[in-house]
Amino acid sequence: MKFINSTQVSAPVRRRVAQGAIAVVMGVTAAFGSGLVTAANAADAAMPTGIVLGVGANESQRVVSWYSSADTAQVVQIAPTDKIVDGEFPAKATTFPATVAANSVNGGFNGHATIDGLKQDTAYSYRVGADGAWSPTYSFKTQKFKGDFDFLFFGDPQIGSSGDVAKDGAGWADTLNVATSANPNAELLVSGGDQVESANTEPMWDAFLAPDKLRQYPWAATIGNHDVGGKAYEQHFWTPNTDRSAPFYNGSSDTRSGGDYWYIYKDVLFIDLNSNAYANGSDAAHIGYVSDVVNAHGKDAKYTVLVYHHSIYSPASHANDGDNQLRRQDFPTAFSQLGVDLVLQGHDHSYSRSYVINNGQKANPDEQPGAAQVAQGPGGVIYVTANSASGSKYYDLTAPDTTKDPNYGPDPLNPKNHWANSVENQEHVRTYVKVQVRDDKLVVENLRSGTCAAPNAAVELGQESWCGPNNGADPAPPVGSTVDSVVMLPHSDKDKNVPADAPQPVSAESNWVRQEAGDGAAPVAVTSLS
Repeated sequence: MKFINSTQVSAPVRRRVAQGAIAVVMGVTAAFGSGLVTAANAADAAMPTGIVLGVGANESQRVVSWYSSADTAQVVQIAPTDKIVDGEFPAKATTFPATVAANSVNGGFNGHATIDGLKQDTAYSYRVGADGAWSPTYSFKTQKFKGDFDFLFFGDPQIGSSGDVAKDGAGWADTLNVATSANPNAELLVSGGDQVESANTEPMWDAFLAPDKLRQYPWAATIGNHDVGGKAYEQHFWTPNTDRSAPFYNGSSDTRSGGDYWYIYKDVLFIDLNSNAYANGSDAAHIGYVSDVVNAHGKDAKYTVLVYHHSIYSPASHANDGDNQLRRQDFPTAFSQLGVDLVLQGHDHSYSRSYVINNGQKANPDEQPGAAQVAQGPGGVIYVTANSASGSKYYDLTAPDTTKDPNYGPDPLNPKNHWANSVENQEHVRTYVKVQVRDDKLVVENLRSGTCAAPNAAVELGQESWCGPNNGADPAPPVGSTVDSVVMLPHSDKDKNVPADAPQPVSAESNWVRQEAGDGAAPVAVTSLS
């Protein structure tokens, strides 16, 4: 749907629930904007909550998702911010009808709508709901649709994992404020997964979604292992070009959530995987998906960035998990042969940056630990693990242990680290990752968003006995200081063709590149980004 002015509110496509379903949203506080709810319509008014701005299929799209107390005709209304006068939207404000569906666990409903046809370098304001029941008004700004840009990557907020939802939420909100204040023109907020501790506990989602930054910058969601066990993840986040077929899930059909999806933003092809599914051929399915997306769309972007939750080169507690040991055997070779540039991961609540890895081996034996600049070379990939963005939980670094995995031993140049990692770091302070996308390089930085002081739940609650560099021997550096930084010089003639021995998709339908077309609708083939 294109951005066409309309004063009419079209009826959304909706999934009806059984007669008499209870329309309540558990643990959610409703907030209304300027629209007044009269006694006559209060009983029927939808109550939009948990609004989040999501990434679209390209620069000119955004997806807005929310929860609602009623199955009514709801829309996203949007206008250029300079057309909003005294808080009132213009008569010709554009509306995008929502798809509304019944929530699977807590009652109530969830809605989403795709905003399309956005113009570059423009500030927009939007609200969710309908006449008489509008949300507050929120704003975002598009940047130029070509050229350099920055995006921010966040590891495991996992709200609730410290046992104190409020403290975890405070740390998460502070990291978002620090990161966006330091980088106000960042264009994407990219998730490493584990938004919450318990997938179906709505007060945790409320705390995660509380910061208004999630309504001002597009959140590119990733599903983590704590986000599965129910449908809340995909009810809170609608993602573009998503394949929701069985191999991309773990668990039974009534609890699975997630799927694999892709989008192109400027010069980057982003591919996001549901790494919770890895057994019974799922890894082959993921590789087949990446292969097909790269084949179809790799030529439209300069860089390919993969995002998933389970870090295969984990430096801490998950270093030798069984799934990681398996994936270290098949993912790296496939990713090198497909011309992947950067892999962003979470799960291990610690930071690591790999050497340039080619086909599962260090590409240049002479690359030094902590090198500030590296040359990618053919097949070279850098893998990054993000530390906790909220301070809710940290994992300490572990020593390489060849008794658990003989193929994941120490680095000859730095034996305390695992061989794959140029940098491993844990200070028990919150951090985030900034990625600068430039025509001639990628710059990856791990930046401190907190210190040992509050908000830092795991430290505040005494769950960590030390804080700061060198196991607490040194004082914590200030907010905004750099933990690690590397300039990655790309290979100029990358071959992004699928290798002959790459696993084949287990389904021929639409060659794995499919999009969930809406509630109850059959997937449709995706042939372009237009």
